[in-house]
Amino acid sequence: MKYSTAALLVLAVSVSCIPVRRDVDPNLVPDFGLQAGLNPTGTGDCDGAVKDAAGNPIKIPCSCPPPRDQFLASLNANVAAGHAVNNPSVPVSFPTDNSQASQIARIQAALVTLQNLRGPGVGCPASSTTLLAQQKAIQDGTAPPPPAAAPPAPAPPAPAPAPAPAPAGPGSFDDSLVPDLGIQAGVNPTGTGDCDGANGVKIPCSCPPDRATLLQQLHANVAAGHAINNPGVAVTFPTDDSNAAKSARITAVLITLQNLKGPGVGCPAAATTLLAQQKALNA
Repeated sequence: MKYSTAALLVLAVSVSCIPVRRDVDPNLVPDFGLQAGLNPTGTGDCDGAVKDAAGNPIKIPCSCPPPRDQFLASLNANVAAGHAVNNPSVPVSFPTDNSQASQIARIQAALVTLQNLRGPGVGCPASSTTLLAQQKAIQDGTAPPPPAAAPPAPAPPAPAPAPAPAPAGPGSFDDSLVPDLGIQAGVNPTGTGDCDGANGVKIPCSCPPDRATLLQQLHANVAAGHAINNPGVAVTFPTDDSNAAKSARITAVLITLQNLKGPGVGCPAAATTLLAQQKALNA
């Protein structure tokens, strides 16, 4: 088949007009300001980049923040799509000029990517980075301030209800012994994947899980004597009515929650009021 010179020229011009996708300049991507795995508790929680009212680091999943190469791959996919690939209703833009608005937009793109890394609202909380402090500093025209403190903690709730007798068998216990998480998922969504947790701390909107999912995993962990998804972490679930037993049951729930999807991959303690319940028991 023969082509005329004019046809070949039109074809060449058409091909040259196809836009070429380019990844974002990694130098423009803000740093998280925190390395993952800081001061692990042994149950899946580690120190985050934001402190609470008492000056203690807010606990985050030990898998947060993610490795930078993994994060950049997700960010590039989101920017190319114009929205969060794992949460299409959330737009993503990444302007490259040095204006204040563009710097803030780039941090917002990083936050959206982080909070929707594995699914809609399933990723890492903003408290696993200093990005919100960086964003505020840009808005205020100041140097990056220290991480902001969380609001004061509310009064601890009443201890968990008195336990009922547990049925026999490995991993078997009366579900009424399992303390309530104290928080519902999806409260006050920001639109980027974060929702309200305990003490006003932002948590993934998918946290905490529904009770049926938590109970299923908890029974499996108790039967195994350790977290199925993190075998180095022991799990016990005593069923007597002592405060020590109630505290141990709360710890078992926290371990299950924090390792729900893998080693240190789950929901942070701030997605519940369990620590406040445990503190009330130990007082």
